[in-house]
Amino acid sequence: MTKRVAVIGSGPSGLAVLRAFQSAKAKGAEIPEIVCFEKQGNWGGLWNYTWRTGLDEFGEPVHGSMYRYLWSNGPKEGLEFSDYSFEEHFGKQIGSYPPRAVLFDYIQGRVQKAGVREWIRFHTTIRFVRHDAQTGKFTVTAHDLKKDSMYEEVFDNVIVASGHFSTPNVPEFPGFTTFNGRIMHAHDFRDAMEFKGKDLLVVGTSYSAEDIGSQCWKYGAKSITVAHRTAPMGFDWPSNWAEVPILTHVDEDTAYFKDGTSRRIDAIILCTGYQHHFPYLPDDLRLKTRNRLATADLYKGVAYVHNPGLFYIGMQDQWFTFNMFDAQAWWARDVIMGRIAIPADKAALLKDVEDRVAGEEEGKDAHDAIHYQGDYVKELIAETDYPSFDVDGACQAFYDWKDHKKAGIMTFRDHAYRSVITGTMAPLHHMPWKDALEDSMESYLRS
Repeated sequence: MTKRVAVIGSGPSGLAVLRAFQSAKAKGAEIPEIVCFEKQGNWGGLWNYTWRTGLDEFGEPVHGSMYRYLWSNGPKEGLEFSDYSFEEHFGKQIGSYPPRAVLFDYIQGRVQKAGVREWIRFHTTIRFVRHDAQTGKFTVTAHDLKKDSMYEEVFDNVIVASGHFSTPNVPEFPGFTTFNGRIMHAHDFRDAMEFKGKDLLVVGTSYSAEDIGSQCWKYGAKSITVAHRTAPMGFDWPSNWAEVPILTHVDEDTAYFKDGTSRRIDAIILCTGYQHHFPYLPDDLRLKTRNRLATADLYKGVAYVHNPGLFYIGMQDQWFTFNMFDAQAWWARDVIMGRIAIPADKAALLKDVEDRVAGEEEGKDAHDAIHYQGDYVKELIAETDYPSFDVDGACQAFYDWKDHKKAGIMTFRDHAYRSVITGTMAPLHHMPWKDALEDSMESYLRS
């Protein structure tokens, strides 16, 4: 096979692509040449923690939004690789809510076993991608950051796996220019200890608002106030936690809210979401979508309808993560290798997108959304040789997780679930999450 495939990014989505092609090769198939471009110095994407914020050592925007002391905010049983269990990696079953270091080690273990690191060009960012309609090929302009050298290479396909949780959406409220405290987006949050003894305002009701607020509570913030635009999260928060309507303005040390109340605050963290941002892609190749389960313009949620030689992995809002990226990667691989045919009729591709959007909009609650995405994962797996797993069991873990959060937002990580890959029940962690101040892998794996 003489095809060349460019993969942009080596986070969980990009690594899923590399593993998909390596799996085919291990079964005797001839695969394309795979070249993965990674801006950071290591794989893992957002799971690759850095202390840096703003710009990196090369003047590039820092990709990572990872912070110290992060623990998985969903059960690992919903994201387990079907071809590489936690038990295979760690030699035993582990608790259901691992810290970042444990999950990073797990992600890394599978691709180390697969031997795909040599396919990745680290410290290399993509400056531009263009498509030649006559040849059907893509020209990729890459920048070797260490050598400070730009070059071009030609590929038959491009797979965008650079994620959509690294370019923050940063609103401004009146008074920010005169506020005397710290203002940051969640993207730049690194250590909850910075806010010990502080009165903290969190703007937003996303998972990052919930988790960053909880982290700051755990590590000693004096109070947490969360401002919501549409509705409060509504959990049974600790006594020093309050939910208020949206922020209207601030002065030097006080925040004012839509209901007329105000609170003195020391710092503001904007948990206001992220943008699908692909500055290296021209208009005719660039995905423009919101963070939703049914993305715009992606056939099967993967192939770009306006140019089906271009693929996007992991662009959906997510209940499923690692195993959904796998399902997408195996499917994209099989299209590129000629095992799956994409309809030639563009109207059929657009109809697929339209039907997926309609299916999402039929859902009424989180239970429906989980079921919808579970069915999507099943659909893709059924079309490839990705090892099937108990998707319904993973959905049930998510349902139970949601119930546990309602019962106790600061105790939901103290529960355990059964692996849908091995059938083994996870052990309870050796101490409650709120008391586990050490987040190292050694501490977590201690019996």
